[in-house]
Amino acid sequence: MAVYKIVEAEDDILRDKARLVTKFGKNTERLLDNMKDTMYANKGVGLAAPQIGVSKRVIVVDVGEGPIEFINPEIIDVDGTQTDSEGCLSVPGVLGDVTRALRVEVKGLDRSGNETGVRAEGFLARALQHEIDHLDGILFIDKAKNLRKI
Repeated sequence: MAVYKIVEAEDDILRDKARLVTKFGKNTERLLDNMKDTMYANKGVGLAAPQIGVSKRVIVVDVGEGPIEFINPEIIDVDGTQTDSEGCLSVPGVLGDVTRALRVEVKGLDRSGNETGVRAEGFLARALQHEIDHLDGILFIDKAKNLRKI
């Protein structure tokens, strides 16, 4: 597959709302595979399509339990709060403390266009929220306190 260059914070595509995916097939499968390759090559735990310059509502996440793919993801339920340090492949060398839901329920579509969902908590819940924010033009630095260079 292919490893793409990560778009950085100054790029306008990261501030736009990504477009819904309505067609499924080889192009969508290739996008998901390339996103995973790019995420792993950059030692990330999540990646949203806008981070590789593609305005589509597609994310991949792997916090060490195997990859999770979502197309047109939506957070449908949240519970609790957690504050922890976050970074982002599109904002290299910066960390900040972000408060997010402790538990989330996410629904969306899989690579074939079938409905799928997950209930997540802790680090996985944080990663899903972070990547879904990207689809709405929100960066972690918009929510972070105590921003610092690493």
